[in-house]
Amino acid sequence: MLEPRLRHVTCASPKGLHRLAYWEWLPAAAAPGGAPVVVCVHGLTRNGRDFDALAARLSTRWRVVCPDMVGRGRSDRVADPQLYALPQYIADCVTLAARLDVERVAWVGTSMGGLIGMLLAAIPGTPIGRLVLNDIGPEVDAAGRARIGGYVGQDPQFATEAEGVAALRELMRDFGPHTDDQFRLLTRNYLVPRGDGFTFAYDPAIAEAFRQQQAGPAPDLWPFYDAIRCPTLVTRGAQSDILSAATAEAMTQRGPKARCVAFAGVGHAPTFIAADQVDAVERFLSEELQ
Repeated sequence: MLEPRLRHVTCASPKGLHRLAYWEWLPAAAAPGGAPVVVCVHGLTRNGRDFDALAARLSTRWRVVCPDMVGRGRSDRVADPQLYALPQYIADCVTLAARLDVERVAWVGTSMGGLIGMLLAAIPGTPIGRLVLNDIGPEVDAAGRARIGGYVGQDPQFATEAEGVAALRELMRDFGPHTDDQFRLLTRNYLVPRGDGFTFAYDPAIAEAFRQQQAGPAPDLWPFYDAIRCPTLVTRGAQSDILSAATAEAMTQRGPKARCVAFAGVGHAPTFIAADQVDAVERFLSEELQ
């Protein structure tokens, strides 16, 4: 598999500046400014390299950009954990879109990345022209929120990489079945060296803002979803505890009237490594090229 190039953009917050890392996959047959752009944004504790399999496929025709959201992967960590929240993430993504120097992007967002995309797509003048919401919607099931709250912020120290991979096999079982090679794609940039061992590639302090948000009532995000005007695809794990079948069905009836594809044997969330999952996204994005 080809490797993307690592780039950075400087973003602003009320507490100063930080650098946002992003991974860029360029199609060999097109100049960087000539190919349509797809931005892929990961879930709460993950990073942009989650999309390697999808990006490798799409980069035959698209310029694919996969940021590490602040506090994850190669991006900076911030001194104030309260900045690990949707308003800052959206502001950073607006800065990223400006750096890319294009009028329109397609957006693929998993879980948190989908929430960012949903809110950004609802804003007048949004750069998002086509939207994929991966296992997320305007209502998030309480059971899934509680499960995530139980592990987010963990800061383990594994003696060996193999020990870390074994722990992640259990932690990530809801991602569905993966071969050893496929699972390696999910761990090779998530387990990182620290001292004499390995740990996770994110700031454990992201848990602080998340848990404070979960302590209050869930916000009503349906008005944002209903404001979306671009073509939208919802992808869902059939066993998801985050996006219920009822919420997904409602998303096909209101707002952008999304299409919905569910993947059997998968919980939260589809990883876009299996061929059928990649195919679903590629077919949807290809419609804008026809």
